Amino acid sequence: MGKASEEFERRMERAAELRAAGHVPTDPEERKAADAAEALRQRRSKVSPAARADYLIRDAMARGEFDNLKYAGKPIPGLGQGNDPDWWIKQLIEREHLTGLGPQAILLRTEDAELDGKLDDLFSEKQVRDTVEDFNRRVIEARRQLLGGPPVITKTRDAAVEVQRWKERREAKAAAAAAESPEPAPEHKKRTLLKKFKILKKNH
Repeated sequence: MGKASEEFERRMERAAELRAAGHVPTDPEERKAADAAEALRQRRSKVSPAARADYLIRDAMARGEFDNLKYAGKPIPGLGQGNDPDWWIKQLIEREHLTGLGPQAILLRTEDAELDGKLDDLFSEKQVRDTVEDFNRRVIEARRQLLGGPPVITKTRDAAVEVQRWKERREAKAAAAAAESPEPAPEHKKRTLLKKFKILKKNH
């Protein structure tokens, strides 16, 4: 923007302020600027909000402000999935990778999906049983809706069933590990040990 244009805009602003205060500009240039400002104001007042919004959008598009948007050419996530009153907090948790925050219904749902992996890291049946019972206790407390929030749809788990499933997963992993690295045959072991013994004896 040139200096002349900036000066004209300043005069228009000054003239508009004087006119709004009830003063008539005496300077010919200021009076001219005031008339131009008033004409511009009247033209703008005749433009509908929808037309103004359309103009602003088109102007922004022409300046390239809508280029390279995150979801350009892609469907907007969550669009058409119904009215979820907790959409904003779910998106915040997902976007910021927050843990331990949010409604109990959502946290328990996430914990339920990850519970098998958590149990697989434990070393005894008692630890598995205690973890499942603690999970069930928190599900039951959340169902009472003492703190409000979305309804809790997560189900409790049978501790005995989870212990059995934990055992089965451990056995399956042990079998898979054994299949990947089978033990050498006893005869092969003997030959290997004898060979090592001969090499040691020769060196000494």
